[in-house]
Amino acid sequence: MAGIPHDHYEPKTGFEKWLHERLPIVSLAYDTLMIPTPKNLNWMWIWGVVLVFCLVLQIATGVVLAMHYTPNVGMAFDSIEHIMRDVNGGWALRYLHANGASLFFIAVYMHIFRGLYYGSYKAPREIVWILGMLIYLAMMATGFLGYALVWGQMSFWGATVISGFFGAIPGIGDTIQTWILGGPAVDNATLNRFFSLHYLLPFVLVALVALHIWAFHTTGNGNPAGVDVRTASKDEVKKDTVPFWPYFVVKDLFALSVVLILFFIVVYFMPNYLNHPDNYIEANPLVTPTHIVPEWYYLTFFAILRAFTADVWVVQLANFVTAGIVDAKFFGVVAMFGSIVVMVFVPWLDTSSVRSGRYRPFFRWWFWLFVFDFIVLTWAGSQPAEGLVPAISLVGATYWFGYFLVILPLLGVLEKPNTPPATIEEDFDAHYPPKDAPASAAE
Repeated sequence: MAGIPHDHYEPKTGFEKWLHERLPIVSLAYDTLMIPTPKNLNWMWIWGVVLVFCLVLQIATGVVLAMHYTPNVGMAFDSIEHIMRDVNGGWALRYLHANGASLFFIAVYMHIFRGLYYGSYKAPREIVWILGMLIYLAMMATGFLGYALVWGQMSFWGATVISGFFGAIPGIGDTIQTWILGGPAVDNATLNRFFSLHYLLPFVLVALVALHIWAFHTTGNGNPAGVDVRTASKDEVKKDTVPFWPYFVVKDLFALSVVLILFFIVVYFMPNYLNHPDNYIEANPLVTPTHIVPEWYYLTFFAILRAFTADVWVVQLANFVTAGIVDAKFFGVVAMFGSIVVMVFVPWLDTSSVRSGRYRPFFRWWFWLFVFDFIVLTWAGSQPAEGLVPAISLVGATYWFGYFLVILPLLGVLEKPNTPPATIEEDFDAHYPPKDAPASAAE
């Protein structure tokens, strides 16, 4: 890892030297496993290994499922039934793949919230954060494409609604929508396109994940205290860090085991809990479901999309200023994508000089309100747009943008943070006092 002195791999045998000169793959693996890691990392740093597991699981199960799937509107739904009923272990593969997507998004949301709370996006880790957000966007695209392949009622109409977002773009929207769908509506050409892209994007994800890991190995891992590893000497590095192997490998594997126990309970005892019952009805373009909703992991942004209706004053103002070019549909689409894009710029929107939220008392209040806002918006996105739901969605969407565009910049100016520890060693000893430390030091 650049900037942090540590022991590197030294080939010993003749074969190791021969291989190292031609393909230093053992050196790469050694330096990755033995990388100095801040020793004060808490349990919120276990979601990376869960995400890697999910990516491998989704690719492995997806490749086998693709062998039995037929991307044709007349046979797609039946091929899913064939997988479930006739393929050996097909039901397990499909449930692992479908619920694996949910675990993937649970882990990535926990990973993102951890990064937001502990300031993992602050310099010099801006590129790490941007790559992470690109991974998230690729995950969202892959999940949407895969959901459409089931070719049930909710899949078909969800694809119809989502593809309609592009049609909302003034002037060129219809052309873009037709190009994406391969025709005027969701049909066989669309299914073939979605199948090809759904198969391709996971390998794009692998490349992005490799860059993401490379980036944070270059800049160094974040930690709960938000202070950097001391690099003046190897002795200081050893006081602030421990090798990733075996300490954090064992910790991550233990955490992964606990997560997988819960995951397999869902897969084997309640595999359809997160699925919509309408998706067990074959797609019918002539019958529209009473309430079209995406998968649960998109509901937050679906609520933001629906929050900006024609009677909202900001939509009316935008419509007036643009002489009718920006209508409610287009404004909602911009707001939905904007709610994701605004997170990309959080390294520059957060003006505080202190990284970790642990030492920012006012920030913590606003952050946990943001987490609550995420949960409320997820609920609102699952409900019909009637009664108080539109108002709740609008308030939630307003706070979402207000948190990033107003609160974070102002907190950096107005908030007086507490003083963080001077070193990682000091933070670690404060939480885990040495056994021979005097009582006063432990306090």
